[in-house]
Formats: sequence, structure tokens, C-alpha cells
Amino acid sequence: MAAGTWTLTNTARTNLLNGTFDLDSDSFKVALVTSSSNIGAGSTTWAGVTNEVTNANGYTTGGIAVSLVLSGTTSVTVVFASNPVWTASGSGITARWAVLYEVSGNVLAYVLLDSTPADVTATAGNTLTIDSDGSPSPVLTLA
Repeated sequence: MAAGTWTLTNTARTNLLNGTFDLDSDSFKVALVTSSSNIGAGSTTWAGVTNEVTNANGYTTGGIAVSLVLSGTTSVTVVFASNPVWTASGSGITARWAVLYEVSGNVLAYVLLDSTPADVTATAGNTLTIDSDGSPSPVLTLA
């Protein structure tokens, strides 16, 4: 299975340029949503995103806090300081998308977890990791 690339929402670029998103100092989280979620380019707020993975089996509603790291000068890369990881328990964790959002509520980007597309399931005792700490790919690059 191969994950897709992070996709900025339609408002993300404007929110980056007008200061709504401050990648250095704002608080961000990554949350998981199911295949029946409405996440897409038109998503603007986390409150408007439907069908988050249920609070159980190693997943906590709202997702995991992440820190973003910026590097570069003429081309700036944004990565996670450390990858968000969920350890599944019970019947496991099943998700289709990961969503990166600002804790104050605006959605920055989202990624399809399996580009087939298909659901991704972590069974009990296994982990579900969103690998965007720079290898193999960053969350976003501004060039």
C-alpha cells in the first residue's frame, strides 16, 4: 500500500499567506477519518469534517498533536518533527484519510492513506503511522 501525497485545501494557500496559519507557532493535530468522510479540497474547518474514526481501540477523538518543522531558504519544506503514531488495540483502527488541522479549527491539508484507494487497518498490537517527517515525502514544499 502506498499513501497519496498531502493535498492543501482550497483555502490553505490564502490562509498561509494572510497569517491565519503560522506554521512556526500554531498548534496542529493530525486526525483520522473514515471512507465516508466529506474531507476534500473544499473543507475549511475541522468542525465541518465528518466521520472521524471512533474514539476507541487506540484512537482518541481529535487525533494527535504534531509539531511542524520548516527548513530551507529558496525552497521551504514542512515536515513533522515526529510522525503521528497510533497503537491499535481491541478490534483495531480503520481509516481512509489523515487530516492536518490547526487546533483553532482550520484544515490545512489531508492525505489518502492508501492510493488504491482503500481503507487502512491497523490490527490490535500494531501501529498506524503517518510518515511525513521528511522521508519519503514532506507535508508540503513552498518553492
